[in-house]
Amino acid sequence: MEMAANQPDIEVSVREVFGIDSDLRVPAFSVRDDHVPEIDPAYRFNPEVTLAILAGFAQDRRTLIQGMHGTGKSTHIEQVAARLNWPCVRVNLDGHLSRLDLVGKDTITLRNGQQVTEFQEGIIPWSLQRPVALIFDEYDAGRPDVMFVIQRILERDGKFTLLDQNRVIQPHPAFRLFATANTVGLGNLSGLYHGTQVLNHAQIDRWNIVATLNYLPAEEELAIVLARVPEKNSDAGRALLRKMIAVAELTRNGFAAGDISILMSPRTVITWAENCTIFRNPALAFRFSFLNKCDEAERPLIAEYFQRCFNQELEESWAHQMELS
Repeated sequence: MEMAANQPDIEVSVREVFGIDSDLRVPAFSVRDDHVPEIDPAYRFNPEVTLAILAGFAQDRRTLIQGMHGTGKSTHIEQVAARLNWPCVRVNLDGHLSRLDLVGKDTITLRNGQQVTEFQEGIIPWSLQRPVALIFDEYDAGRPDVMFVIQRILERDGKFTLLDQNRVIQPHPAFRLFATANTVGLGNLSGLYHGTQVLNHAQIDRWNIVATLNYLPAEEELAIVLARVPEKNSDAGRALLRKMIAVAELTRNGFAAGDISILMSPRTVITWAENCTIFRNPALAFRFSFLNKCDEAERPLIAEYFQRCFNQELEESWAHQMELS
């Protein structure tokens, strides 16, 4: 419980720490502990989303970050927390997470050679009593019975009742709540995010701030890929990466237009660049990193995207298939 006694004891300038043109100052901790994420110096902050997250930390606003896969939603929250030295706990709301995991349950333990039944707190009571930023990942994939447990702590006072203990938990002054989601509680409309649920609108309405994180501009994405794959930091390597990012942008535009059902995230571009280093063949690395994940009916169009940027025909392209026929 020593951690529970901690409070933010300094303020940091948003302009100095995050490079955003704002006079906002945000409370922070002067000392890091084991729950504070590591700082990634290569991370690029989206100014609008960063301000939304900082408002969550500074003003205790419940903040939901929505966006497509690979945009770095959870990482964005973690990297803000890392620079504030704010302890962070991530919980993935997959289908196996139960109400008992969140609230707590009775467990049998040995004490002085005797079996004793004790209540073991779940992640919500544990976090509520500490200066922790609790992040619910894949918020739109949670089961309905689990989601209604979360609903109470979304209120302004956020008190949490442990029925098994006849106890009401008052949130720690430095407790913060965030979530990330691929959809805004509308379910799997596009077919891209299988397993997401249609969320109760009364619960979505309780989130104070909802921000959308989109893919970065090409030059910023290039800087991120170079930070992850530094061996490509040469004139030839940067030229190759620009072609790869151009292919990724074509897949995103094709997905938005409904031409294809899958797109390349920045994570996939990084994987492609890493595989280029291994195989020393961009076309082969492209096939291993992305093309083999695609629907066979869509591969000719995706091969055309590759041809436009690399001026090279793949086996899956229409032109190559016509030559064979």
